[in-house]
Amino acid sequence: MTANGSSFSWRSTVLAAFLPTVLFSIGEGAILPVIPLVADDLGASLAIAGVIAAMITVGELIGDIPSGAIVAKIGERVAMIGAAALAVGGSVLALLATSPLVLAIGILLVGLATAVFALARHAFLTSFVPIQYRARALSTLGGTFRLGYLVGPFLSAGAISLTGSPAVAFWIFVVSCGAATIVLLTLPDPESTFGAVRLARTEERTEGRRLVSAEAHGLFRTLVRSRAVLLRLGSGAALISALRASRQVMLPLWAVSIGVGEVETAAIIGLAGAVDFALFYSGGHIMDRFGRLWVAVPSIVGLAVGHIALSLTHDVPGRVGWFIALAVFLALANGIGSGILMTLGADLAPPANPAPFLGAWRFTNDAGGAIAPLLIAGITAVASLPVAVAVLGVLGFGGAASLLRYVPRYSSHR
Repeated sequence: MTANGSSFSWRSTVLAAFLPTVLFSIGEGAILPVIPLVADDLGASLAIAGVIAAMITVGELIGDIPSGAIVAKIGERVAMIGAAALAVGGSVLALLATSPLVLAIGILLVGLATAVFALARHAFLTSFVPIQYRARALSTLGGTFRLGYLVGPFLSAGAISLTGSPAVAFWIFVVSCGAATIVLLTLPDPESTFGAVRLARTEERTEGRRLVSAEAHGLFRTLVRSRAVLLRLGSGAALISALRASRQVMLPLWAVSIGVGEVETAAIIGLAGAVDFALFYSGGHIMDRFGRLWVAVPSIVGLAVGHIALSLTHDVPGRVGWFIALAVFLALANGIGSGILMTLGADLAPPANPAPFLGAWRFTNDAGGAIAPLLIAGITAVASLPVAVAVLGVLGFGGAASLLRYVPRYSSHR
């Protein structure tokens, strides 16, 4: 059964629901470890390389503004195809970049595309998956991204070793987006298979342009209407997102800082991705059986501890070994939290028309994800990378306190 009471079969929809996300995330996973390396090749300082790497989360934040309206208006599949095309454009721009500024614009476009692509599938699962399986379904969606972040870096490592250029990773993203588009066009659309349940669909048929106008302002109205939960529970969720984004940007920067090579960096991050991916279903099972708090707090505390521990190892003997060990530890902490942010958002969203609230929820989360890499770059510029990493770790403990207080208050699955 679905959330709205109709028949639901995972067997008939699993490929269409998850395969496009796997393909898209493989491409994104391929470029994430190499963005600071490409920026370094273009003459960017360590701090500027951090800013450029942060553009992917800044793009996601900006993309959250129209994504709810886009998905509600044109549907998940069309929105995902458009997002894949935009990601190809950003990748080609990054490939042609001759300056850090052009590279940053290309990465920003990739972030915009990621926001729409991710929200589209999140909205579908929120509407159609039975509530008793919600956390496992959304953890599986999180697992598809983790699978991409596992496979992508190893593809990058192989391609770089063959060509000697880290920029070749952007070609992997182009191919992945093309493959995702083919899947979206050829496999049955799961949204159509299970019928339209969103109120926006009905209103669009009967009220035409009035719906489009209302949806265009949906994010800002939802932010105001839901400000209490977004400020309280959303602040803790934003700090989870901040530590996750920090990890993605900080690990490649750390590798550059301690002198790890390009191929080795991609391989180490790929190893961490394997650990991250291995745990995705466990987190969903724990959430569905025991409650959201049992995953949210251990995940953010583990991320905070890992950041602080790494900050102490920059200049010690065996720092490369410490880097590998703590990259794996951070992956463990992140992996157990697979799907937690999407699950909390789905718990709070109206099931008939979740896209506007999910857009606001993702905007709040991605605000933390966008600020964290910029904070790392700023602190690195005025102090050092280890200090920046330690500051993010300390903030993580504040996020844990917020989640302890507000998850039981707002989530009915506490």
